[in-house]
Amino acid sequence: MNHEPNFFENVRAELSDVRTWVDRGVVLGYAVLAGLCVVAFTIAADWAFEHFRALERSFPWAVLVWTPTVTALIAYVTRRWFPGATGSGIPQIKAAIDPDLPADHWGWFASLRLSAGKILLGTAGFVAGLSIGREGPSVQVAAGVMQHARRWLSAGSTIDTRALLIAGGAAGIAAAFNAPLAGVVFAIEELAGRMEARASGVIITGIVLAGLVAVSAFGNLSYFGVIRVPQLGWALFGPGLLVSLASGAAGGLFARLMIASLTGAPERINRCSARFPTRFAACGGLAIAVIGLVTGGVTFGSGSESVKQMLAGHDELTPLYTLLKFIATWITAWCGVPGGIFAPSLSIGAGIGDGVAQLAGPALGPALIAMGMAGFLAAVTQAPLTAFIIVMEMVDGHSMVLSLMASAMLASLISRMISRPLYDTLAAHMLGAVLSPARDAPGTPDAEPKDAAVGESGPAAQDAPTSLP
Repeated sequence: MNHEPNFFENVRAELSDVRTWVDRGVVLGYAVLAGLCVVAFTIAADWAFEHFRALERSFPWAVLVWTPTVTALIAYVTRRWFPGATGSGIPQIKAAIDPDLPADHWGWFASLRLSAGKILLGTAGFVAGLSIGREGPSVQVAAGVMQHARRWLSAGSTIDTRALLIAGGAAGIAAAFNAPLAGVVFAIEELAGRMEARASGVIITGIVLAGLVAVSAFGNLSYFGVIRVPQLGWALFGPGLLVSLASGAAGGLFARLMIASLTGAPERINRCSARFPTRFAACGGLAIAVIGLVTGGVTFGSGSESVKQMLAGHDELTPLYTLLKFIATWITAWCGVPGGIFAPSLSIGAGIGDGVAQLAGPALGPALIAMGMAGFLAAVTQAPLTAFIIVMEMVDGHSMVLSLMASAMLASLISRMISRPLYDTLAAHMLGAVLSPARDAPGTPDAEPKDAAVGESGPAAQDAPTSLP
């Protein structure tokens, strides 16, 4: 007759494995550290953009010199010392967890060095007033911190580097948006594809601890406050459908433009940007400065303040300004600077929803703005579940669950007819850029290709991995 272990025997067996508990303690410690890094990045980014705003208010025409100069400097430093830190960082983490990537190449996409560079250069992007967000970069920052835990784990630990990268990326989203549920869904939908049983504990732990750190720093508040929506009925159907279709088409076009720009499709322009990356970034920075001045500063930064104003009933992005925000975000990504597109995408989507609300009536404004945010973000990322949950948690819009879900799903479907998946395509492009030269030269663990872009021209610059959003 088999002996079933009782409660005390189970507890004794669980506690007897000291090394397992040490491994768990290491993961817990790194999860807290990842959350602290995201909080530090958030504080630094807000501080930097406040100083840019002060410059813009006092000397508005100075941004025509300031923004191009700082953008060129960021592009040079990024290509020279942190080529793996370009763009948002989500494609890098997707590339890092790809099974075709050799273990000694993980450091090209996620490391403590890259995380530090991402924070510093991303903060500099806000100082320049570029149209970027910090949420996507937080994924690479947190993943770079979490993957470092692997070197302190026991050789027989079931926690591998891939699980740590996924946990870090999910924790970054949870801490940046103060949206833990979005972190879980992001890990499943965008990174892992499915939740592995042995990795689920690490992922949940990372999300919970990083989220707790963020809540401790900023409070348990939704990102954009609480939206007040009227009782939803058939009056929302027509305008909501229009918002979903418009945001889906616009998001699909945006993704298509990003893919074309960052994978070399406009050959003549991309040859110029590859040969003269610093000058190209300076020209892009000048265009962003001009757009910002034309719009009265509305298109500078992430656009989060504009969304808050729109949700409060104050129009900040007219249809023309929404288009210019779209262009400014695209140009910023093309410049090859570290910075994300999540927050600008929410701003653009909010502008689409607000534009339709001006026709449908102000009473439907908050609901249409939220649907536009979910729709455009879902169309750009083609991750509808993550998009609608992010928006739902950011606006405390639980009364709009079905509406947000429908908008995200429809917009994502429209986007798939226009563009390939943005992050998957860019991750595959980045893998190809890294693995092709790696076949001829051995990789160095925990290091980026430091000599990938030594100067402004030449083969090294042309062969370096391109910037990713």
